[in-house]
Amino acid sequence: MAPNKLGAKNPLREAAMGFALGAVAGCMLGVTEDPVDKMVSAFTSAGHLKPVMDDVRTVGALGMGTLIGATALTIAMTSVVAGVIMATAIASVFVATRSCGASFTDSVGLWASAGLAGAFGTTLSGATLGVAIDWTVKTYGMLGLLWVVSIFTMLKPPLHFAFQFLYKQGEACCTTASTDWEKERSQIEASEMQQRQRVTVQIEQRILQLETGSDVVTTDPRTAWATERRQREEIERKKTETKEAETKQRTIQDWINTVMVKYVDILAFSGLPMIAVTIVTSGFGVVGYGGHQSVLIVLLALVAVIAFLLLRSSDFKFWMLAGCMGMLATFVIAMLTLHAGQVVVTTAMKMRVGPAPSREKIMMRMNHQSSVEALNAAFFVAKLCELGLGATVGGPLVRRATGEVKVIMGAALMALGLLVGVEALAPVLGEGGKAGALLGVVGTAGVSVGAAAALSGMWTTWPGTLATIAGLVIGALRMGKWHIVNIGLQVPVAYVFAMTNLF
Repeated sequence: MAPNKLGAKNPLREAAMGFALGAVAGCMLGVTEDPVDKMVSAFTSAGHLKPVMDDVRTVGALGMGTLIGATALTIAMTSVVAGVIMATAIASVFVATRSCGASFTDSVGLWASAGLAGAFGTTLSGATLGVAIDWTVKTYGMLGLLWVVSIFTMLKPPLHFAFQFLYKQGEACCTTASTDWEKERSQIEASEMQQRQRVTVQIEQRILQLETGSDVVTTDPRTAWATERRQREEIERKKTETKEAETKQRTIQDWINTVMVKYVDILAFSGLPMIAVTIVTSGFGVVGYGGHQSVLIVLLALVAVIAFLLLRSSDFKFWMLAGCMGMLATFVIAMLTLHAGQVVVTTAMKMRVGPAPSREKIMMRMNHQSSVEALNAAFFVAKLCELGLGATVGGPLVRRATGEVKVIMGAALMALGLLVGVEALAPVLGEGGKAGALLGVVGTAGVSVGAAAALSGMWTTWPGTLATIAGLVIGALRMGKWHIVNIGLQVPVAYVFAMTNLF
């Protein structure tokens, strides 16, 4: 295990600190369980299910499953990535303008501002997308949502290049640090030159005194040489400190730029595989083949071909992996949606008591059960996506020695504050906005969980590692009302994403 940065080498102390920090992250994860469950229950009520049930007959169970899954994952990915982009933009401004002091790693202003920007950006973007999708479904139905999500996904790649251009321009405008470094180097070089000239003059004066045999000495030579030596050492120290500070700034700026590039790519391209699968399966439904078995065969073939092409790419990037995972998650949601309808049919066929239900009633039950299953699965997968992407932020921050306590506690407190704010603003946000905002809160909590997961691998002893994991799991279960299945799936996902090195 790598040496930790907390200075705790005592096994008992490591275990105590690890359990406490893990419990903080776990409790924040557990706190989000109940609000999300209530929101899912609200969306599976009769009022919200009507548009879904009306259009599931048109696009078919597979088409509806892929559409709802792609929509939920689009909200999750977009909100998290938007938050990360805002955080990195703020951090880049701080570093470029040298507004965070001499030590970028320990600067409170840098990380606090970036963290707040990221948390608010994630929550605000989630709420905005939630409001937009809720309005679209109520106004134009699920087919209208298909058009909106498709257009939104297709517009992101062109916007990706526009954003990169604007980011580079903004970075160039606010980069005053390079000029500052040049001024400091010039001042140090001038001081060094003056010091050399003084030494040269003193040596020449001393030589003249020795040649002329003059005994008049204004100052003790040893005192003068000691003074010049101290000044020379001070100049060398300043040169070293300036060089180290400039190197640190360039390192953290390069890391910020890498983060920006990675997440902008995820935002722009990761939704393409999902939307391709959604358009194809929904298109079959629109032309009247939504319930045909050939749709499943086409869906399987399409998922396999897209995954193969992306994963075998010679220039493999993380957005390709994210796109494949999103596409597979969409496929799973579609299969669960189809299976829920088939269960209704199987149950109806096995009924032997009383009159057999009519075909219309069976179809109505199928549509209802398929819609409920699609929404339940989509919300859960979206929550896993938010949690995992949040963990990909928290894990690297801890491994870069940003400060374990600052990341875990800061993200947990921000998530808690945002959760309180979302609940207070629920009447203003509406159900769609609240759902998107809650997913954003989960993403912020994922930063804390990912930081705790990464911390568990940084202790010098096994008690610290095991105590951190135990605190994370126990805290999540206790505050999550002992939802063992949900927590049991979320914690491993967060752990895997936290250990993923994207940069």
